[in-house]
Amino acid sequence: MKAIITGVTGQDGSYLAELLVEKGYDVVGIARRSSTDNRQRLRGLKDKPNFRVVEGDVGDPISMDGIIRDNPDVDEVYNLAAQSHVGTSFKQPVYTWDVNAKGPVYIMDAITNYAPHARFYQASTSELFGNNFSVVAEPFGIKVPVVSCKNVQCFQNETTHFDPQSPYAVAKRDAHDMVKIYRERGLWACAGILFNHESPRRGSEFVTRKVTQWLGKFRPWWYEARLKEEISAAIPYIQCEKSGEKFPKLRLGNLEACRDWGYAPDYVQGMWAMMQQDKPRDFVLATGETHGVEEFVEEAFHAAGIRQWRRYIYIDPEFYRPCEVNFLHGDASLARKVLGWEPSVTFKELVRIMVNADRPNECLSTR
Repeated sequence: MKAIITGVTGQDGSYLAELLVEKGYDVVGIARRSSTDNRQRLRGLKDKPNFRVVEGDVGDPISMDGIIRDNPDVDEVYNLAAQSHVGTSFKQPVYTWDVNAKGPVYIMDAITNYAPHARFYQASTSELFGNNFSVVAEPFGIKVPVVSCKNVQCFQNETTHFDPQSPYAVAKRDAHDMVKIYRERGLWACAGILFNHESPRRGSEFVTRKVTQWLGKFRPWWYEARLKEEISAAIPYIQCEKSGEKFPKLRLGNLEACRDWGYAPDYVQGMWAMMQQDKPRDFVLATGETHGVEEFVEEAFHAAGIRQWRRYIYIDPEFYRPCEVNFLHGDASLARKVLGWEPSVTFKELVRIMVNADRPNECLSTR
């Protein structure tokens, strides 16, 4: 078997490449040319004879044509390349559109022209749902779309209507719709609607990794410093009483946003399982548990041995989004039934994995 993975240098791309190499695939990873080293996540694949990286850009149809044309024997193509940060999409909407909406079309066109037997996977996202939900209206068990999650059993699954709230989500929705169109034209194409999934390989611009990386730097400083009992919430730094040295607080935005967080290696297993089905079909992957950003922060601080965590954060209006998705709660019943897929890592385990990966080797105590 042979697979092509776009976005191979990212979190999901690197985990998927490792999974497929382990399964005996010949894997071609596509990475954009960069003046700096962006392949740190691929270090474990460096000496694998069945893995190689080629330069390419999903936003360039000539590039995609050339890569697929050079690999006409490819069996599976996974598109994981994207401008993947929601906040950035508000600042760079055109670039986000070019990569996230047009890119998948360029790839599907290239497959249709040069490798029509190949299967295609598109990385969709829970951001497609925005603030829309489905609910179970007791006692009838009727699912209806709603726009509030208070006092109801609400979730998002394959039948929930999309309501994108960002340029990122709009571009991803249109790519998702194009997958359906190409599928109806005869291409074997599926999309994974994946809810948030994290790991120590998560980019530093995402809130979960931002928290754990900050803790990795702050924890040794905190251990040595004699901090004042009262630290003003209005001041964006912490001052050491002994030396006078200042340490910047952890800057965060909306602590009330709720997400369904899982472990990235579990989710790439689900991607692969989708591609092994007899017929192409879109699936939601999620843990079925929702936790607030505040809960993630608290759990991360506790994992680092710090209890009075509110003293060390600074709420910065700059990090609030123009349009916020308030609540994501995935229902992966279909994936469990059809794919046999189950998440293996709990929320607390995930937080501890990330905190431990980003902390230096030093003795922890609880204060």
